Amino acid sequence: MGALTEELKEFLDANTVGVLATLSPDGRSRQSLVYFARDDQRLLISTLADRLKSRDVLRSGWASLCVMGHEPPYPSATFSGPAEIRTKDIGGPTAMIAQRITRADQPPEPMSDEALAEVGRVVLALTIDRVTAASHINIREQKDR
Repeated sequence: MGALTEELKEFLDANTVGVLATLSPDGRSRQSLVYFARDDQRLLISTLADRLKSRDVLRSGWASLCVMGHEPPYPSATFSGPAEIRTKDIGGPTAMIAQRITRADQPPEPMSDEALAEVGRVVLALTIDRVTAASHINIREQKDR
């Protein structure tokens, strides 16, 4: 499968948690549960700069996120591609992720890059160039049930 279809965008927007995979220095995969937000063809994850996932992405430039729905038939898909750690202009994305975590109607007031750096926060940005293992994804059909 290639880039995001409208159906896959709806699926990502309807789910907030996924399992992020990165590559450790010895080439083995490392996984962690993360909250994410979508910005067009990019998935954004707020994390701490000193986390292994941040260091892995800085070194390898790659990540993958598996997202699963939480109701039968448990739709899922894996989104992979180049990834980077951002430290500039991350206030808005961090607020967007916080809104999804808390399920608030509006995002909180964005923090400045300086304030986020002070607490060690960065944004891991994964550009989707490959979608694999997509199964049971039909948003319109699920909404009609």
